[in-house]
Amino acid sequence: MAKYSRLEVAAVMKETGMVPLFYHADIELGKKVLEACYKGGARLMEFTARGDFAFEVFSELNKYALKELPGMIMGVGSITDAAAASMFMQMGANFIVTPSLREDIALVCNRRKVLWSPGCGSLTEINRAEELGCEIIKLFPGSTYGPGFVKAIKGPQPWTSIMPTGGVSTDEGNLKGWFDAGVTCVGMGSQLIGKEVLANKDFDGLTKTVKDTLVLIKSIRIADS
Repeated sequence: MAKYSRLEVAAVMKETGMVPLFYHADIELGKKVLEACYKGGARLMEFTARGDFAFEVFSELNKYALKELPGMIMGVGSITDAAAASMFMQMGANFIVTPSLREDIALVCNRRKVLWSPGCGSLTEINRAEELGCEIIKLFPGSTYGPGFVKAIKGPQPWTSIMPTGGVSTDEGNLKGWFDAGVTCVGMGSQLIGKEVLANKDFDGLTKTVKDTLVLIKSIRIADS
């Protein structure tokens, strides 16, 4: 079962402003990535369950986070049906992220009061997701829509919380564009945890990148306030 309620997860997403995304079949490598992100100040991790036996990897990583990384909130992404969502929640997933709006996933997550963030690409989808109880909308793929889309949505719907994923980088101009438009947080995968980092096992470098990115997000928010 989830350790953190959906409101607690949403609060941490809003507070930190960033959700790292990561997948690798190597459990020990995954632990090192988790630890590096944690040392850098990240308190969320979306495990993108895209590979064979991904549930086994997530189970071990979540057990590790619970034991060794206090306050680290593990969730699962790339979920496409209610059965998969239920399975990962049984393993302790604290939030579920989907590439599209699936009402069957909304039902099983709401039943357990677990945060779910569906991929939406229109105002109609966003409205339906919020009617189904969604706290934070995933804008996906973010690179297709851009900050201008977020700004347009926030005009008539200032209450809508948006997390773009895809098209988000550690570059100051990129982050400023998103946060100036009004996003609640950003999801960041390969732009944060790149192939070179994994190949070279540069975990100290990853810690620094995470730390610097979180500091940058904070400074952008202060400047905008």
